[in-house]
Amino acid sequence: MRRSPHVAAVLALALAAGGCDTWYNDVPSADDLMHNVPWFDHMITSRAPHPYSRADIPRGTPPGTVPVTGGEVDWSAEWATGNTATADRQVNPTSGAATARGDTLYQVYCAVCHGPTGRGDGPVGPRVAAPPLLTESARGRSDGYLYSILRYGRGIMGKYGDKIPNAHDRWQVVNYVRSLQAAVPAAAPAGGGN
Repeated sequence: MRRSPHVAAVLALALAAGGCDTWYNDVPSADDLMHNVPWFDHMITSRAPHPYSRADIPRGTPPGTVPVTGGEVDWSAEWATGNTATADRQVNPTSGAATARGDTLYQVYCAVCHGPTGRGDGPVGPRVAAPPLLTESARGRSDGYLYSILRYGRGIMGKYGDKIPNAHDRWQVVNYVRSLQAAVPAAAPAGGGN
């Protein structure tokens, strides 16, 4: 009995299509294979930087290590305990003058809570009890302290170090806050001076 070429072609096509099910259902995916590599599994759960992080996001270094690129020192653990010694020792490497960059970053990230002039009257400020930046307490803080709050957050303020990844830009925001404080005279001390 002789088969026609059409029947042979249909039979070959059916076998090939049946093989697709085997390929898709039985052959492991490359995504599943990476979990079988022990060092890769460890990388996913380690405290080191995530292997797929973007290069422009600042990374905290694991304790006891030194960044190869000479990045910023990480004092977040000390800051989280309320110890401000390292923060207060930070020196503003910029000229201290407010710049357009500092103004822009402040308006984008800070004004929504602290208000355009630092009075704590931004659209969200009253709802989250954002403190004004013009108080004697805020004026009395070191530049490093303000920088640390911006970088790591504190209390109701979230951290913005990942949103403003460039250290120079964070210092520009500090400079801009200082310019807002300078534009408003300091309140007279209570008690009348007698």
